[in-house]
Amino acid sequence: METVLYELYKNKVVNSLKERFQYKNTHEIPKLVKVTLNRGIGDASQNSKILEASINEITSITGQKPVVTLAKKSIAGFKLREQVPVGVMVTLRKDKMYSFLQKLINLSLPRIRDFRGISVSGFDGRGNFNMGLKEQLIFPEIEYDQVQQIKGLNISVVTTAKTDEEAFALLQSLGMPFVTK
Repeated sequence: METVLYELYKNKVVNSLKERFQYKNTHEIPKLVKVTLNRGIGDASQNSKILEASINEITSITGQKPVVTLAKKSIAGFKLREQVPVGVMVTLRKDKMYSFLQKLINLSLPRIRDFRGISVSGFDGRGNFNMGLKEQLIFPEIEYDQVQQIKGLNISVVTTAKTDEEAFALLQSLGMPFVTK
């Protein structure tokens, strides 16, 4: 089943990008590869309920169970031992990626208080985009009463675009609300 966002990409975005950047081959047109959600959990080594709550929240947000990331080294200053859980991450591809982005653009981002748009400073120079969210409450799946601790998360959108300008055009044509100056 194809999502509305993917239909928009196939029918309108591909043609507009091909005209704008004068691509000779259709394989040059930028497309989305994956979306990755990361959340660091500093207190997970002392409290396992925080880890469980983060896993449940990200599972309900994305529809896919996240992977628990473990510490690679012991760091005494942070009271961190090797192989202790320090975060959770999930990688979305294909239909789940498009449905998550559609939900993020149309439902979640407008729920941010005093939202004026996303900063364009999140591009990395190679056509990928990163953004951070300060709280998980903007997602409609999260119930306010069930939240133990407000935590943010990082969202990375990986594209096949060669430059930031191409990636910006791709994401903007998909409906990503960037700040207009």
